[in-house]
Amino acid sequence: MLRLPAVAGTFYPNHPRELTQQIRNFAHGETGPEKMSCRACLVPHAGYKYSGNVAGAVYQRIALPKRLIILGVRHFPHGEEAAILSEGAWRTPLGDVPVDSALAAKISSASPLLREDSIAHQREHSLEVQLPFLQVLIPGFTFVPIALGTIRFEELVAIGESLGKILAAEPDVLLLTTSDFNHYEDDATTRRKDRLAIEKILQFDPRGLFEVCRKEKISMCGLGPAVAMLTALNQIGSNDAELVKYATSADISGDTCAVVGYAGFLFR
Repeated sequence: MLRLPAVAGTFYPNHPRELTQQIRNFAHGETGPEKMSCRACLVPHAGYKYSGNVAGAVYQRIALPKRLIILGVRHFPHGEEAAILSEGAWRTPLGDVPVDSALAAKISSASPLLREDSIAHQREHSLEVQLPFLQVLIPGFTFVPIALGTIRFEELVAIGESLGKILAAEPDVLLLTTSDFNHYEDDATTRRKDRLAIEKILQFDPRGLFEVCRKEKISMCGLGPAVAMLTALNQIGSNDAELVKYATSADISGDTCAVVGYAGFLFR
């Protein structure tokens, strides 16, 4: 399968040179701070205009490996609720990125809740917008795409535990998780709500994150992926988390009435 780009020209530039330059600006090229080894990260997935600076702040800190699991959101009600792709490639304006079939097979074997499905990935932007960043920063990488919809907490934990086993066995693999935070409330409310979710993430508390988002009605679209990621990190004994950058769309647009929150984290 060749998965064609769904949001090139809207979420990010369609012209390769413009796209490459924009990513280098966000990630500061080769002049950023010293890079570190990480087991996971969490980055946003909105249009680059709004969230590219947050994603770039995270990517410029990581010594990015050549093999990644990208754990994203299933925004559209199509396809499997927990979808993996094990073969083929994804195209962006910068070229084709191959799926890591060997790693995907190990993940599928470890987690029967993940179903092979291309429909869930066909229009999904949360994973796609990460690929150009990675193509510019680590040419020649491979990845496994996983998209999670609205599934039960226990199922998210089961998927996370399976991913934890993979991370334990594959120390050269980065678990790249993507989520935006609160959506379409005023800036002050969004910042207050997002701080509650951020605290739970920094505490490696998947149950606490799940419950605070439900209780406080925090519309964090990647709640499921974040719960699975935190579970996986707990599984491997990770205990060092850093909030690299936080912003809202109001920082770019100036509109404080209906904003989206963006946060970027590193986990070691």
